[in-house]
Amino acid sequence: MRIYKLAGIILSVLLFLASCTNPDADKKKVKIAYANWLEGIAMSHLAKVVLEEQGYEVELQNADLAPIFVSMSGKKSDVFLDAWLPITMKDYMDQYGDSIEFLGEVYGEARVGLVVPQYVTVNSIDELVANKDRFSSEIVGIDAGAGIMKTTDKAISAYGLDGYNLMTSSSSTMLASLKKVMDKGEWIVITGWTPHWMFDQYDLKFLDDPKKVYGDLEEIHAIAWKGFSEKDPFAAEFFGNIKLTTEELSSFMTAMKDARMDEGEIARKWRDEHRELVDSWIPESKDKQNQEN
Repeated sequence: MRIYKLAGIILSVLLFLASCTNPDADKKKVKIAYANWLEGIAMSHLAKVVLEEQGYEVELQNADLAPIFVSMSGKKSDVFLDAWLPITMKDYMDQYGDSIEFLGEVYGEARVGLVVPQYVTVNSIDELVANKDRFSSEIVGIDAGAGIMKTTDKAISAYGLDGYNLMTSSSSTMLASLKKVMDKGEWIVITGWTPHWMFDQYDLKFLDDPKKVYGDLEEIHAIAWKGFSEKDPFAAEFFGNIKLTTEELSSFMTAMKDARMDEGEIARKWRDEHRELVDSWIPESKDKQNQEN
């Protein structure tokens, strides 16, 4: 019996010593959730690169919007850098807002709505009814859980577009359909948003929205579960400090789209090219490792 006790004591001591010598044992950990939207992919990988420089262990979690908000509210994800408000993700905030806190506005000139090629002679959503055949009675969208899809359902009702079918797909499938149709000079209407590289690559326009179903300008916010900023003030301040202009975000998204490197390498390269900007986001406090978990 004494042998077993002695073995147990030795094992406990070894585990304690291992934890003391393991450099990862004291690392702060952050879990960043992101959806398959290019700006969110870019910002999340950049945040990972920067926080790892600061001694953090960062886990990126890719999911659709609904699971992201569920995970955030349950503290299984810490931060989401791509919350579009006040319209696009309003339904999610209405449902989960009590368990979420705002860290900061990342970008303030976003826009969502229905988009057509510039050569299309229709200029307003309320003109779609009379041109249903030209658009094959379809609005080409993205994944069903996206906020822009929920808003488009409301637009279909508000503008009497009952004859239209809102097609669910993915961003890549929607853009492939856009290219295919535009190559033929035909008409197409899609769910669109800026910032997005498609406005640099294709000659596009938003349809006017006189009923303001899509609102005016949107803001992209960094959000976390309520109480995260108390748990990790350094990380919370860092996320809150992230601010990007249209030019900066567009250049980053274009790099993500065009480069043959993986996302982490692209993020590191962009960080090095914008070192002064990125360094301005890092809080002056250097005692983050002493903060309580």
